Amino acid sequence: MIRPSRISFGGTAAIVTSMALIVGLDAAHAGKAGLISALLIAAVADNLTDSLSVHMYQESQRLEQREVFVGTLTNFATRLMVCTSFVAMIVLLPERTAAWWGLGWGISLLTILTYLLARYRHVSAVSEIAKHLGVALAIIVVSQRVGHWIAAHVI
Repeated sequence: MIRPSRISFGGTAAIVTSMALIVGLDAAHAGKAGLISALLIAAVADNLTDSLSVHMYQESQRLEQREVFVGTLTNFATRLMVCTSFVAMIVLLPERTAAWWGLGWGISLLTILTYLLARYRHVSAVSEIAKHLGVALAIIVVSQRVGHWIAAHVI
């Protein structure tokens, strides 16, 4: 079984980043092509950057080289799978529907990941889920406001 600690960083980053991009770019009226491009760029470029950061952090902790490699690879694979699941949703669904389904999908994934982490840590799942969804909601609201600002002042 994969330890939640192996997928928590990459999974959380991919889920919240994807939801923020979907909401922000939808508010900016970026269109499907813009949204798909942003999600794929996040799935590759931002993912590689985060994976390198995780790799270097783990090396600084003097972890065993195999552990560092597995952590880096797991982070990359988790982010790639999560991001591509959002891309598939955007490709397959009508634009307005996809944004709502993307939010629902992201909230579901974050809730499941948080629940698994709470069980792993033996803490209250309800309070952890509330905290994590609260932070994600704040990020999504800021992203939406930025998208509205862009639509009103830049485009």
